[in-house]
Amino acid sequence: MEKREMPNEVLLGAVEQMLDEGREVVITPKGNSMLPFIRGDRDSVRLQKKDSLEIGDIVLVNLGNRYILHRIIAIDGDNVTLMGDGNVKGTEACRRESVCGTVTGIQRDGKMRNPGKGRLWGRLLPVRRYLLAIRRRLPGKWK
Repeated sequence: MEKREMPNEVLLGAVEQMLDEGREVVITPKGNSMLPFIRGDRDSVRLQKKDSLEIGDIVLVNLGNRYILHRIIAIDGDNVTLMGDGNVKGTEACRRESVCGTVTGIQRDGKMRNPGKGRLWGRLLPVRRYLLAIRRRLPGKWK
């Protein structure tokens, strides 16, 4: 598979269009907002457009001026609330129609894994700051 790097607004706009066409897309996300489950610039995620959304899904969302890849923590009708797994506070809100695609696999070290729903990690929010700090201090393999 050919690997290309381009500005987020160009790349993710094209990704959104491909997902709308029913295609499966693999991208390498940037940033640390989804640690420890997705490592920016190292892991890849497989995205697909899904008809239904569930709490715990990791989704790519178009917020108009930027795209984010975060986990759904609440759904109220057409309103969706998101939070990055690597975040200890702060959420984003969007409408269902802003969701471009859902992560159906996470590729790390050549192996594709199920993204899971992050239920335990969600319950650990009060101590997440400390767990992430410990992870940062671990040897290279765990980063």
